[in-house]
Amino acid sequence: MQHLPGGSYAAAEPFLGSSTDEFLRAAWRAEGPLLVGADGDFLTVLTGLLEEHGATASTDEVYTAVWNAIETNRETAEVVRRVRAAGYGAHLGTNQARNRGAFMRTGLGYDDLFDVSCYSYDLGVAKPDPEFFRRCAERIGADPREILFVDDSARNVAAARSVGMTALHWSFDPAAEADHTGHDALVGELAAHGVHL
Repeated sequence: MQHLPGGSYAAAEPFLGSSTDEFLRAAWRAEGPLLVGADGDFLTVLTGLLEEHGATASTDEVYTAVWNAIETNRETAEVVRRVRAAGYGAHLGTNQARNRGAFMRTGLGYDDLFDVSCYSYDLGVAKPDPEFFRRCAERIGADPREILFVDDSARNVAAARSVGMTALHWSFDPAAEADHTGHDALVGELAAHGVHL
């Protein structure tokens, strides 16, 4: 659905230099509990980590460049619109802390793009925990067996299948390690599962 052009390392390196890898690993570890709704503000955590690693840029500057510089893939968004226009529900299931989730909902317009959005911080559990998929199905109001799940992670696909969902391992990046890549392949796979656009 989205990507960070160049990746996290390239986005963080101008601020962190040689400690970029160490900083990102520490930031992702600290973000972990927040992905499942733990109390706390990631920006406060990030401020401490930037000080610890000797960065001089502001927290807002680094957060915007590394966490909020994500871009929605236009072709993927168009497939979502086509799914909805064809009369199907299109829903989002994503692992995010509250700060980034809020940006995605309004800044990227996902509240308007999707029928139902399932953010891990709000559900209290994250992919690939099977409970994430059960809670998504409850929020959508459908039996898991009625849901076709699409994800670029093989672990998430396996977890969705474990609760009864049909799941596709797909990515818009041709270089990704996914069973299917590219939007033509996605549309074809959707049709093969009865979702005709």
